[in-house]
Amino acid sequence: MGRRRRGPDKDAAADADAADGPVAGTYPIDTGTAELLPDPYRDGAWQLLVNGVLSSHWVPGKPAELDFEYMRWIAALLRDRFDDVSSGAGAGAPLRLLHLGGAGCSLARWANAVYPASRQVVVEIDAALAALVRRWFDLPRAPMLRLRVGEARAVTESLTPGTRDVVIRDVFAGAVTPGPLTTVEFTRAVDAVLDDSPGHGGVYVANCGDRPDLALARGEAATIAAVFEHTVAIADPPMFKGRRWGNIIFAGSHAPLEPSPALRRSLLTDAVPAQVWDDAQVRRFAAGSRPRVD
Repeated sequence: MGRRRRGPDKDAAADADAADGPVAGTYPIDTGTAELLPDPYRDGAWQLLVNGVLSSHWVPGKPAELDFEYMRWIAALLRDRFDDVSSGAGAGAPLRLLHLGGAGCSLARWANAVYPASRQVVVEIDAALAALVRRWFDLPRAPMLRLRVGEARAVTESLTPGTRDVVIRDVFAGAVTPGPLTTVEFTRAVDAVLDDSPGHGGVYVANCGDRPDLALARGEAATIAAVFEHTVAIADPPMFKGRRWGNIIFAGSHAPLEPSPALRRSLLTDAVPAQVWDDAQVRRFAAGSRPRVD
């Protein structure tokens, strides 16, 4: 998503051939190469590498299974926010999701499995990659899931205000998110497309990759906290303590995001145990860092 865009925005599904299933190999794409490999640790599963970076994991016929821990953390956060726990009904109403960053569409497959009537748009800058993914993987078809080729910020700024319940930013150029997707101006554009009407309380979720100094993460926290009244952050303890490279998930909303005991338990019992920080902790973490601007 942070790579140079080639060609105009369009629905990649229109260019994809009929689904023919995954075939291991290295494929040229608009921004370099995509490599599809069998998972050496799980029969029948696949790994997708984009320009040498592991980008997606896919288990045929099991869309609700997420291999990457940060995706499981996002899934737990969304279920805590949107599932109708009080009535015991499980998953709540259908969601309108915008995914900024495509690759193998792992989270979009998960959302379709858990919230099957949801409408989703996945934005991917690489048209060739989007077409391959549509051919390889068992993705829902439009209108349930549309793949849109374009640059994440430009697409976000073009959308009708108040039309999304969730925006998930999972865009990387190398190991970090492109700068234009980390600023107050971009975050306000995300805020504009979220539906904040009663009963919705749209949520922005951002995957931040950072070094042990956590300078990028503090800036992201300050930026999201400058736009939204309520924030949370999720990561494993070594990441929060600045002991390694890794991912921190930030979320912002105008509706309360106070983590429930169930969310805390779910994160602690994950295969990679994680902690969730509430709004006060996020703002303390961001103290001294200025919100990023264009």
